[in-house]
Amino acid sequence: MSGSVESVPATFDALRPRLVGVAYGLLGSVTEAEDVVQDAWIRLQRTDYEEIDDLTGWLVTTTSRLALDVLRSARHRREAYVGPWLPEPVETAPDPADSVTLAESVSWAMMVVLETLSPAERMAFVLHDLFGLSFDEIATALGRSPAGCRKLASRARAHIDSRTPRFDVDPTTHHEVVEAFADAATTGDLEGLLQILDPSAVLTADGGGIVRAALRPIVGADAIARFLAGLAGQGGPAKRMRAAVVNHNPALLVFVGDELDGIVALGIAGGRVTAIDFVRNPEKLTRIGRREP
Repeated sequence: MSGSVESVPATFDALRPRLVGVAYGLLGSVTEAEDVVQDAWIRLQRTDYEEIDDLTGWLVTTTSRLALDVLRSARHRREAYVGPWLPEPVETAPDPADSVTLAESVSWAMMVVLETLSPAERMAFVLHDLFGLSFDEIATALGRSPAGCRKLASRARAHIDSRTPRFDVDPTTHHEVVEAFADAATTGDLEGLLQILDPSAVLTADGGGIVRAALRPIVGADAIARFLAGLAGQGGPAKRMRAAVVNHNPALLVFVGDELDGIVALGIAGGRVTAIDFVRNPEKLTRIGRREP
């Protein structure tokens, strides 16, 4: 291995954000991603450093393999998950250029669509298209031929291109729509909601069986508006919303009293809300709200 043994911990620390980003792109969970990276570090400590020719390549490959094992296991667990499963959101800076880690570089819409790929397709696409690994490197991690990995990535790319929604990117439009949605949803303004919702909008909620949430996606502006108005009309502590950005996507933090109750990621197209992803599972909210407004 090039470099001294003493430099290995420093090299690992420098690579940690990239490794977490790779694992997060594969798993959709920051918690699981960090666990995988820690497992990679433990494996590195049990390995003879002198046998490693390329430490960066070894760490990326090992992290990817460990994440793939977790992903395959997670797919079975998610079959028994209560209600829809949404990725763990990462609160990000409004400007993608200000991202702190590579875990923050994957858009929300992309994370949602990645969940529809097979583990092998997801790994080939994430490692090649998002993190720039060669197909030779991916073949080593996946245990397949480079040509096979190229086909997997191509198939995944076509699937993603056909299913990733095209949202507005204008910040001014985002601000106006987000504010209007927050006002209408908080007050239970049925007419206001119908004006801001696209007729074919879809609301997906993730409570994980831990907190109450719709067990199936709610489709259509009328059904969504009535659902949100009903939530606003329930008694209890006052609800409020604060604008945020998750995975470079406009969002709202939902508070009940002083407690974070959930996060709403909004898809906006044509000046209207077309997608509402409501993450309420408290296990996926532990890192939300730490960034200063």
